[in-house]
Amino acid sequence: MTFGQLEIFATLAETRGFTAAALRLGISQPAVSHALKGLEDELGVRLFDRTVSPIELTPLGERLLSRAREILGLADAMHQEASEYRGVQTGRLRIGSFGATSSLQILPRLLEAFHAIHPGIEVLVEEAADEEIIRWIEDRRIDLGFVVLPDERFRTWPVAQDQFVALVAADSTLAGQSSIRLEQLCEMPFIMPESGSARIIRRLFTQSRLSPNVRYRTSQMLSTLTMVARNQGVSVVAEMALPPTNGKEGWVSKPLNSVRTRKIGLAMHPHATPSPAAVAFIEVVEKSRDNL
Repeated sequence: MTFGQLEIFATLAETRGFTAAALRLGISQPAVSHALKGLEDELGVRLFDRTVSPIELTPLGERLLSRAREILGLADAMHQEASEYRGVQTGRLRIGSFGATSSLQILPRLLEAFHAIHPGIEVLVEEAADEEIIRWIEDRRIDLGFVVLPDERFRTWPVAQDQFVALVAADSTLAGQSSIRLEQLCEMPFIMPESGSARIIRRLFTQSRLSPNVRYRTSQMLSTLTMVARNQGVSVVAEMALPPTNGKEGWVSKPLNSVRTRKIGLAMHPHATPSPAAVAFIEVVEKSRDNL
């Protein structure tokens, strides 16, 4: 069993295709197939069901994948520690980011500060909905991920606090109000953002014993903003997720009549051994969070 075989196994689990895995790793498709066959022969089990397309992990493959990722993570940490001992600041860091708040507002500032101190560390940013980020942390696919706090499943570090605002068309009657009640939003078609904070938004209404008239569901902030500007509905979003404005967008954000906030933090698997790169990034987070 080699680290190369384990890396190919983990990559196949993510791409669910031999061609895609080969492209990502920069090797030939036969090399991917040969490595997987060698690993399966050594273990004496099938890791993937190849009778379906795309390929799927077998139940045992699912279990062994977490072991493979753990081994690869430890090996990466060893390389980084050895590099540090030699005075070479290198390594790789995998970060999971959800929604516009972390991807547009928080992460760029942290990465700027991080690379100023550690220019030799390669950072791979993977973006997905918040539920997917949680799965990636659980599966150890990423070293660190942004989550909504509190989350007792992981080791966490607070990063920033954000508040929710209502989104309405600039020419609507609600745009003239200083603040907006959730009850008013329930009277209009509602656009539910499905990435980043959907669970919290649903909880805001549930806690107030309200049910929004969900007409549309969107996965991108740009879609939400465009639809609101066209008077197709109203929405609730995290304020930090909004792009800079010049007053000509066709939509406006308004505070909710009672302040609703969320805390965003960085999370790591509770049993993971953090690599030097992960430790360094956490240190940057702790020093920078008051300025985010």
